[in-house]
Amino acid sequence: MKDPLPQFAGTASCRPTAAQREELIAFVAAGYRNGLSLRELAELTDRTQTAVRRALDQAGVRRRDVGAPVVMNPVAVGQDKSAALDE
Repeated sequence: MKDPLPQFAGTASCRPTAAQREELIAFVAAGYRNGLSLRELAELTDRTQTAVRRALDQAGVRRRDVGAPVVMNPVAVGQDKSAALDE
């Protein structure tokens, strides 16, 4: 299992602040659109896959079908996945 990113480490709680929730939703939506899986996003944000799914739903992001091929941003191919999110 990967260590969560510093901005999300220790922030998983039943009562996150509005700013924490907004940052999580934006990060998860961008990461998923750039091809990261639910599992990868859960590890990076120190959340469960269910919490990641909820964040995607709140962001209005349509989830890929189970077992669907990974959709990679052409710019992100060959880069570290966390680096692709900085774009």
